[in-house]
Amino acid sequence: MSAATPSVLARIVQSTREELTRRKRERPIEALEALVGRDDPASGAAKREPGRFRRALAGDRIAVIAEFKRRSPSAGSLREEAKPEEIVAAYERGGASALSVLTEGPNFGGSLDDVRVARGASTLPILRKDFVVDRYQLLEARLAGADAVLLIVAALADAELAELHAAALALGLDVLVEVHDADEVARALALDPATIGVNNRDLRDFSVDVDRTRALRAAIPSGVAVVSESGIGDAKQLRELERDGVDAVLVGESLMRARDPALALLALLGGVSEAQAR
Repeated sequence: MSAATPSVLARIVQSTREELTRRKRERPIEALEALVGRDDPASGAAKREPGRFRRALAGDRIAVIAEFKRRSPSAGSLREEAKPEEIVAAYERGGASALSVLTEGPNFGGSLDDVRVARGASTLPILRKDFVVDRYQLLEARLAGADAVLLIVAALADAELAELHAAALALGLDVLVEVHDADEVARALALDPATIGVNNRDLRDFSVDVDRTRALRAAIPSGVAVVSESGIGDAKQLRELERDGVDAVLVGESLMRARDPALALLALLGGVSEAQAR
């Protein structure tokens, strides 16, 4: 990770590495490897089919990846007592194409159990969203029943990024490669990725600018699926991004705050009016 990496990201990545050291002592990586080798049905991994997440973004209309998270450093508390089984079922009713589940604990209130519960409550493909810095986390995601993982370019050196991307694909996991600027797009494209996510949030000051997706879209080849992340909250934005050639949006905060997440998602997709959703 470069010296220019935003401090909030550096802090979270450092705490993630420390927590991983503890988890590896409690449950060695060899134990996870053994379970993956057996494709243990009890883990939920047998329900995961390689490529499901990427295919879910390839429909005729812009897709919504609906995110489950209880809180975030930028937004604070969203829905602290939320139960993943209830929220993801609402997302499925509302027309989500895929799910994103935050599993980072200290800052987002998540855990791998949220993925397992979501896997049991929904048939949609699931992205494990976390600060992945080690193959151990890929094995965890695989065993929890996730279909895809997030790799944040700003959090990883090129060698780490390439190694983790290849390891995820070898485990049958799709990868959403997240970028924030043109230099990171170039680094991401070196991987020959299937899917790139543009995070519209600046992690230095938490400001959000959806035009970041539009600015970077032209640098991403047409064969790569593009996901716009953060700052999307209404149907007009969705239509504009769709016209700009964006394949999917990842939406969490506005849906988690909504009184009825299913109706809020329907409104985002244009199925009901925003007044009806309120």
